[in-house]
Amino acid sequence: MNEHIQEAVEHFRSRTATYTRAERYYAGDHDLAFATDKFKNAFGTLFREFAMNLCPAICDAVRDKLRVTGFSLDGGDEGTAGELTANARRIWSAGKMRLRAGEVHKEALKCGDAYMIVWPDAAGNAALYPNRASTCTVTYDDEHPGRIVRAAKYWRTADKRLRFNLFYPDRIERYVSKRDSDSLSDAASLTANGPDVPNPFGVVPVFHFANNADIAAFGKCEFDAAIPIQDGLNKSVLDMLVAMEYAAYRQRWASGIEVEYDLDGNAHTPFTAGADHVWMSSNTDSKFGDFNASSLDQFLKVKDGFRIDIASVTGTPLHYFTPVTDALRTGAGVKRNETRFLAKVRDRQEAFGQVWADVMSFALLAEGLAADARLLTLWEDPAPISDREVLENIILKKQIGLPDAQALSEAGYGEADIKRMLA
Repeated sequence: MNEHIQEAVEHFRSRTATYTRAERYYAGDHDLAFATDKFKNAFGTLFREFAMNLCPAICDAVRDKLRVTGFSLDGGDEGTAGELTANARRIWSAGKMRLRAGEVHKEALKCGDAYMIVWPDAAGNAALYPNRASTCTVTYDDEHPGRIVRAAKYWRTADKRLRFNLFYPDRIERYVSKRDSDSLSDAASLTANGPDVPNPFGVVPVFHFANNADIAAFGKCEFDAAIPIQDGLNKSVLDMLVAMEYAAYRQRWASGIEVEYDLDGNAHTPFTAGADHVWMSSNTDSKFGDFNASSLDQFLKVKDGFRIDIASVTGTPLHYFTPVTDALRTGAGVKRNETRFLAKVRDRQEAFGQVWADVMSFALLAEGLAADARLLTLWEDPAPISDREVLENIILKKQIGLPDAQALSEAGYGEADIKRMLA
């Protein structure tokens, strides 16, 4: 077998469990734990599908702040910059990337990795293909960490046969399985699927979005550190539901009654519990009662404690997990709680922004529009200030001498409106 195929297969195998667990926990398929086997046997079936799933909120909180607004050219004359950025917008729009970029960000945050493949279509236009973490992999250069030297992708087509591509800076090698039943475990049976496709661009056309990754490494799931706490949260809520189950039908007791036994020594239950049954005894010394219902306040406190722990380890503001409290009602309170979160968002913007810039630079190269365009990714501000704050800042600037015309311009008024207002 081609050693590079073997290397890629090992990457896929080693990451499968990580991606599968991330997918499960995002979808709410958690590993539920019960205190005892007795509880598991009694309630395991009832609560099998249950999970108070906070994992999506951790990812979606970051994803909602990652919105690409465009690209700018790092250097070059104004005319060239305008033309290249206009072509970048055209390619971005043609690929429906305003929608699909969010899908890429979601995949990277959820699984830790996501991929984009760029290649000219039949008409010579650059086509952008988002890919899931589980179907692609890359190998970085040991001498120059951060540079991809080769990549691989596998998929199964309509004929059920396994397809496998290796991407290099100068070519693309294509392979196909001999049988439709072959899997990655049978990669040794892959055969060449036609001649190599030349890559005249000198760059591997596969781009890796690695979330919170180390140098030249695979990414990390955004909620990976929260998974043990998520399990604890589920456990606390399950315990509360079990307590509610018993509290809804309070346990009764009786004393001073005679218990009858059968020939095998088994006791007969003297009473049948139920709303339509009355317990009576001819013995005047008999007593009846019920046990006090369990207090659920302690379960609620534990549950809220787990929410706080998840917010702490992931840097997600607490108001994403719980109703707004008095401490968070003010704008200042929200900003204080979002400081660490916004720092994380800006870190993801830096990392993903560099990859998006590389994607669009290659797209321009593939269309023959620029040989080495250095682009910068523009993002929507993750913490925009309100109109009130803008006006308050302008008032402060006026106090230190800002001209009225400039103040009105910063407030958003046009030149004609400013002239009329000053007149």
